[in-house]
Amino acid sequence: MTVEEEFQIKLERLRSLMQRKKLDGVFLKRQDDFAWLSCGGRNYVGAGDLGNCGLLVTGDQHYAVTSTVEAQRMLAEENLGRLGFAMRAGVWHDAAFEARTLRSIVPGGAVGRDFGGDNNIADDVKELRLDLTESEMERYRRAGTLASRAMEETGCGIRPGESEYTIAARIIENMETHGLELVSCMVAADERISAYRHPLPTGKKVEKRVQIGGNFKMQGLIVCMTRYVNFVPVSDELRRQYRANQRIDCIYMAHSIPGESYQRPLLAGKAAYEELGYGEEFDKHHQGGPIGYAARDFRVDFTVNGTIREHQAFCWNPSITGTKSEDTVIVSKAGVDMISRPVIFPKVSIEACGASFVRPDILEL
Repeated sequence: MTVEEEFQIKLERLRSLMQRKKLDGVFLKRQDDFAWLSCGGRNYVGAGDLGNCGLLVTGDQHYAVTSTVEAQRMLAEENLGRLGFAMRAGVWHDAAFEARTLRSIVPGGAVGRDFGGDNNIADDVKELRLDLTESEMERYRRAGTLASRAMEETGCGIRPGESEYTIAARIIENMETHGLELVSCMVAADERISAYRHPLPTGKKVEKRVQIGGNFKMQGLIVCMTRYVNFVPVSDELRRQYRANQRIDCIYMAHSIPGESYQRPLLAGKAAYEELGYGEEFDKHHQGGPIGYAARDFRVDFTVNGTIREHQAFCWNPSITGTKSEDTVIVSKAGVDMISRPVIFPKVSIEACGASFVRPDILEL
């Protein structure tokens, strides 16, 4: 599938949404929605939900609306020229340019937006993103392989006495070298692994054990994973707990079946915590959920409705105090496609629900 064919699928989805919502246009400016519609483009120069270029789709045309500061890069490097977007660019200090341009293209019409209070369709657009196209899956597999390699290369090079900050810097450098951008980075040494579910790096130095992980983005698609490195022999107790944690993760993945409710994997995972003797751990951290153009499209809890899509990406992240199992997958009726996976780290096979999953083992250095 070419990028142009992928784009046409997305235009059709948006125009069907416009018909359902009785809209004359859709204007997308969020960074995640821009990446989705532009097939991997970037409309940002910094943090925040909104980017510096918006995409307007009408019944028969599509436009880019931005400033002259960004216009050329959008056309040349962020797919907009290739995909045939008509550029509308104003000077950077014309604060009314965007609104004026939308009114001129859709005079008097209703325009849905993925931001703001009027005609906000952000949740509807997110739903359109969940079923990945063939070319998106190809990009995701490549991103997953590169992210796994970058994370595990970093893990192999960690030494006792290094600070969490130093390790995080090397993770980010390795990711950037492989073409991935930082979304979040977690590093925990020794007792911080058990103390915090989201351990942002600090100046603490590694002694016996370290957890590394995070979310990293390539062409808009986000890969998430967690890995462990030990500088002392892995105890039987820790290994048993990690295997149990991984089994819970695999049960989540095995029950993520297109056409089934999001509640199916959640309930199966909760039951697995209980069965394996860790029932109290379920309440100590969210369990993850759909991933893609956001680090989590939403966290699956007992209030989430809807059904799992064919070719939908997930990152479940069950944890037991002191361990977590976390990788990115795409689910389909054919099974689970591991997007991030052990590339350099030792591997272990976990059986769950009649399927076998290759998972990363703890690296002992």
